[in-house]
Amino acid sequence: MDGQLLAFTTVAAGMVAMPGADFTVVVRNALVSRRAGVACALGVAGGLLVHTALAVAGVAAVLAAVPALLRALQLLGGAYVLHLGLRTLWGLRRQRTEAPPAEAPSLAGPLRQGFVTNALNPKAPITFLSLLPQFVPAGTSVLPRTLLLALIVVVLALVWFPAVALLVDRLGRWLRRPKTARVVAAVTGGALTVLGAVLLLEPVWAA
Repeated sequence: MDGQLLAFTTVAAGMVAMPGADFTVVVRNALVSRRAGVACALGVAGGLLVHTALAVAGVAAVLAAVPALLRALQLLGGAYVLHLGLRTLWGLRRQRTEAPPAEAPSLAGPLRQGFVTNALNPKAPITFLSLLPQFVPAGTSVLPRTLLLALIVVVLALVWFPAVALLVDRLGRWLRRPKTARVVAAVTGGALTVLGAVLLLEPVWAA
């Protein structure tokens, strides 16, 4: 592995592991079950694949050049993350009066949540657009190199987010105690609500 590729892998690993909406939504689903957490993690990786593909195709450059499109994406992403946060907090009230479901929930929901949360992240395409070109050496064929860099990011996500889900599930006996589960749900729901609100308000602050 050449020096630039190693440096990119280190930077990309830090980006992927940085706590945010993706991390929070994976934890939220992993508290439901291991399968739900892993499904959500795979959804996040799928959303990341969309961003890297768009960056390779140059679509991210269009978003950077047309602020209105970026703001629209930001509003959509913020609204979705805010929705997940509020739904989590609302679920705390329902847990007090409703028994837990007897059947395991469908994995389509967690998979969709992970994918949409990442795919509607407005900062991801700009980050990739600014990051990937820095690690393409002069004289190197751009497309194959960029595809390799994009593949590294997706592989890192496929390792990190399922690992988070499995760790949360491993701690599940403690985390799923009624009192602890309510605290964790309140924290994750609050975090998602704040993140969604920030995404919604950033275009207003920037105006």
